[in-house]
Amino acid sequence: MGLKGLTSLLCVVVLGGVFLPGCLAHRKRRADLAAAVNPGDQPDKILYEKATNEITHGRYDVGRLTLQTMINTYPDSEYLAKAKLAIADSYYQQGGISGLTQSEAEYKDFITFFPTAPEAPMAQYRVGMAHFRMMAKADRDQTEARLAEVELKEFMVKYPEDPLTIRAKARLREAQEVLAQGEFETASFYLGRGAYRAARGRYREIIEKYPNFSQGDQAMFGMAQCLEHLKTPKDSIPYYSRLVRDFPLSPHVDESKARLVAMKQPVPKPTKATLARAQADASRIHSKSLLEKLAISMAGTPDTSATLRGPVELGATASGIELAKRTPNVPVITNASIIAQPLNDSSLGSGKADDSKPAAGNSASGGTSANEGTPKTEENTAAPTANPSPNPTAAPNPSPGPGSPGAAPQDNKENQPPAKTDADKAKAASSSTAITQDQSGNTTPQKKKSRFHLLKKIVPPL
Repeated sequence: MGLKGLTSLLCVVVLGGVFLPGCLAHRKRRADLAAAVNPGDQPDKILYEKATNEITHGRYDVGRLTLQTMINTYPDSEYLAKAKLAIADSYYQQGGISGLTQSEAEYKDFITFFPTAPEAPMAQYRVGMAHFRMMAKADRDQTEARLAEVELKEFMVKYPEDPLTIRAKARLREAQEVLAQGEFETASFYLGRGAYRAARGRYREIIEKYPNFSQGDQAMFGMAQCLEHLKTPKDSIPYYSRLVRDFPLSPHVDESKARLVAMKQPVPKPTKATLARAQADASRIHSKSLLEKLAISMAGTPDTSATLRGPVELGATASGIELAKRTPNVPVITNASIIAQPLNDSSLGSGKADDSKPAAGNSASGGTSANEGTPKTEENTAAPTANPSPNPTAAPNPSPGPGSPGAAPQDNKENQPPAKTDADKAKAASSSTAITQDQSGNTTPQKKKSRFHLLKKIVPPL
């Protein structure tokens, strides 16, 4: 073999050594991605396992496409809920602003369709964590921090006994630390510029909404200073007292005590539990080196290392986002009242509602009842109606006729019209509202003739 043949053989060996390991590794990777298929597996299960295998190896687009194909092809599959959750998990694992935003929508969609699924608490927790991972620093836009606070609070309200509650509380404290830090920086800026009213509002929001803020003692002291500059020193007494009682290791304790003594107010003492908690929080905080401060300033995520450990305050005051998520309240009708009237035994026995109201001007001389304009029933006609004569000396008619108002009620049952329908009752009710006035000024209902009034005149009573 000549020199030319040896050169060609050497080139082949070198190229094989370069490209053969890559081909073997590629073939091995492709073999790892191929999921094992059992002969008895259903097609929906095969698609689901293949998609989850693709997502596990970082091929999110292929996995999501396979899962969406399974959902569209087998809408009644037992893996439907798992497929929806796997799509949301793929976006959450992919990360980034677009991935986390899309994962929030997918998780909420899963909670809407499967609210009682065992994975629903995890879905709600990751909704809050999606916003938590997108939080900016305290001096930047705080929209994501507020959304993270809202979603984590919703998780704690809906699933208080879930094992993820401990992690949710920790993340909620960190989100509230970032929100309070942003408000504190703004309040300190206003205080330094002499805008005491603006600083007072910011300090009050921190004290009311974030009582576990790591710099709560400075917020208390700043609030008291603002009130003293606004010529209301008496209003600053509660803040000085609370600073001394709740923050016993604060550097502003001595000055706060001096201010209370100057205003002739009692100086409170912290409890043993409060002192022990303050010492535990102080032991966890360490001074950062110059390199650590530089790394924190260059990082894009907020620093939550100073977050205190303690009970989580859900807060009684709702933020703007929480108010926007609530349903509007039902309007309350003013001057509305309910009038209850006693009913007689006959009305209770009939099982019908009695809408009659007593007339305002009833008297023994000429007043009439409002029930006279309503259709008479057997209960209403059980007693004869009195018809006082305008002439008190006139003798009563001993034998009234069947059409006279003083007739005996024994024939009322025979002369009663048949049962009326709803339309007839409505028509009778509308006609009974028309009233006329007599000469004495009393209002009397307009009488309505019975449909059998001609028969009453022709056929004598039995």
